[in-house]
Amino acid sequence: MKTTRNYVMRSRAESAEQTRQRALHATVTLAGEKPFSTIVLPEVAARAGVSVQTVLRQFGNRDGLLDAATAFVGEQIHSQAVTTPGNVRAALDSLFDHFEARGDVIIMLLGQEGWDRRAQSLTSAEREGHREWVTTVFAPQLAGMTTRSRNELIDMLLVATDVYTWKVLCRDRGLTRVQAQKRVGRMITALLTND
Repeated sequence: MKTTRNYVMRSRAESAEQTRQRALHATVTLAGEKPFSTIVLPEVAARAGVSVQTVLRQFGNRDGLLDAATAFVGEQIHSQAVTTPGNVRAALDSLFDHFEARGDVIIMLLGQEGWDRRAQSLTSAEREGHREWVTTVFAPQLAGMTTRSRNELIDMLLVATDVYTWKVLCRDRGLTRVQAQKRVGRMITALLTND
């Protein structure tokens, strides 16, 4: 009997966690389509395939859901893969994987950062993470430079690898990932060979 009860409890816990994950993914997807302030529980529940009551049971209220989704996205941002320092090709693959998975959400959040604390929190973390990523990935190329030259090159590499650069090339111009990645690679090569 005890074994059956443990199995049932574990099964319920797993089911609850799957429901929680579906609700978080639904919220993040919606955050890529519309401002945080317009996300409503019935929409999240419908996308997650559960009832509003189930969402409330998991998160307490709308703010609890949005706070959990903010933390969830923050974890995803921090889990961005760092490639071997100096390996520009692998760095670009990682960067474009990140933007293909999260770029639209990041762009939507950037449009809200001036008036939404959750968006501001996430975009600040994204900026810090991106600068750290650039500094780590291009560490061999940055080594031995004066502080001023190093900071200038980091700034230029930030622009070349920024989400807005991806947006201009992929979303606005309609280039394929391969085309856009090649252009970003050429910008990076030009920056690294000119310094």
